[in-house]
Amino acid sequence: MAQTQARTLRAVSLAFATAAFLAGCAGSGTSPFVGVWGDTGDPKQPSLELKSDGNATGTDGCNRLIGSWKEDGKTITFGGFASSRMACEGVDTWLSNAATAKIQENGKLAVFGQGGDEIGTLAARK
Repeated sequence: MAQTQARTLRAVSLAFATAAFLAGCAGSGTSPFVGVWGDTGDPKQPSLELKSDGNATGTDGCNRLIGSWKEDGKTITFGGFASSRMACEGVDTWLSNAATAKIQENGKLAVFGQGGDEIGTLAARK
């Protein structure tokens, strides 16, 4: 009787461990959006890092940006960006107005504003 209970307990434990492992593997696919976009070497150029956990950080070429993103098929939607409020003369801070984005055929990330108009592009960092 004790041997049967021990076998049952081992089988149930193994089943839970397997289920947990497979659940972890199910979400491990990498989105094509995850990574760094833009020129991180030049602080006056916009850049954006999209992390697999849905967080986004970067710069609009003047101010630091922090926010979130969510993938929906071939498009991502930004949850809005919080940013510093420095005034930088001669810098176009278009990235802080990003609402959505999608990867173009040329591999660049096209960024769109609230009205749906393209406001800029970012090249994938190599």
